[in-house]
Amino acid sequence: MSLNFIFSGKPKNIDLKKLDSFKNIIKNPATQFFHTFERTDLIESSKNIFNLFKEKKVFVHIGIGGSSLGPEMLVNALKKNDQEFIFVNNIDPDEIHSQLKNLNINECLFYFVSKSGGTAETMAALAIITNFLTDKNVAKANLRNYFVFATDPNKSELLDMARELNILHLEVPSDVGGRFCALTPVGYLPALFAGINIDQLIIGAKSAQKLCLLESKENLLLKTAEFLYELKQNNQIDQTVMMPYSSKLRSFSFWFAQLWAESLGKKMNRLGETVNIGFTPIVGYGATDQHSQMQLFMEGPKNKCLFLIEVLNFDHDYLLSSVLTGKTQDKLSSFSLSQLMRAELNGTIKALAENSRPTIHIQIERNDEFHLGELIVFFESLTALMGEYLMIDPFDQPGVEAGKIYAFHFLNQLKKF
Repeated sequence: MSLNFIFSGKPKNIDLKKLDSFKNIIKNPATQFFHTFERTDLIESSKNIFNLFKEKKVFVHIGIGGSSLGPEMLVNALKKNDQEFIFVNNIDPDEIHSQLKNLNINECLFYFVSKSGGTAETMAALAIITNFLTDKNVAKANLRNYFVFATDPNKSELLDMARELNILHLEVPSDVGGRFCALTPVGYLPALFAGINIDQLIIGAKSAQKLCLLESKENLLLKTAEFLYELKQNNQIDQTVMMPYSSKLRSFSFWFAQLWAESLGKKMNRLGETVNIGFTPIVGYGATDQHSQMQLFMEGPKNKCLFLIEVLNFDHDYLLSSVLTGKTQDKLSSFSLSQLMRAELNGTIKALAENSRPTIHIQIERNDEFHLGELIVFFESLTALMGEYLMIDPFDQPGVEAGKIYAFHFLNQLKKF
């Protein structure tokens, strides 16, 4: 079963010309997120490096933003073995200390991911971890036994360093932005260590390609984009909630939040006009957030559309009957835990409808490689197409770049003291 979407309302104007616009986006040689996973060389190179280091018991992934959120999403959703993962995804000194202090370095592979090869936070962690190994008598020439890099294949500080020190490195394709790179070696290598079948991920991704290119007004990509755009045009929403009813898919919400916010939150449109546009993403997961954020979603400002992801079949289940008795225990005793989850989801959808809150209910057969691959490519495609609807560039991030420039300016000021 592929993705199934149930909308709380019917989009009024499905324009097939928007599909032509989407086709032009994915033909652009600078934005190849829709095709990069077709490159078998990237899959094979990731598998080759995995086979060289597969005895390592601890995988330490170092990256920030899309360089970490995509891999974290894959590992947290689908991990199938006892491999230990540590994600160094921030520059909090106390957190990095706690992550490194008890490591047995001989069990560790450190995977540094930066497309530019000069990301300040990643390079800072590289310095810290190099010093950590040096203090344990690892010579500079032997760092290649502990490090693997992923970076741009043409121009990058990490690439230069890899060549100088004979450190194995994987490609972060030049034609894919960091937030679109989960289905590249950025995500492939940690996925392999997690026991994830990346070939099935790719099959799911290719299934999403077909969904997104369907020449019909029933095209889910067009219907979703139009549904959201009509809500925005009518001043009904400026925020979107991503709320999978699955703990394992919680990291999918964080991945989506970066993709959506960084791509669509823009000051200027393509006409050079100041529009300050975007959809603010809100991270949630069910059923937990029914006991926290749902009060706001249900009765707060009517400015949100909720994506609610339902997993139809869990890999495990529990009967709720037991030797205990009581009013609530007796009510639950005839059911299973997965039935309770489904009831809570459907009850929430009904209550949201009664309160005139728009929803997009997405059903997947199960949380597995195929369906996660579908979800990744679908939401990457939706993000790109929403840029077309909003008349902005979804592939740049000038607001982020400005902050980076000022950060280095501040560091330079510190030299004076």
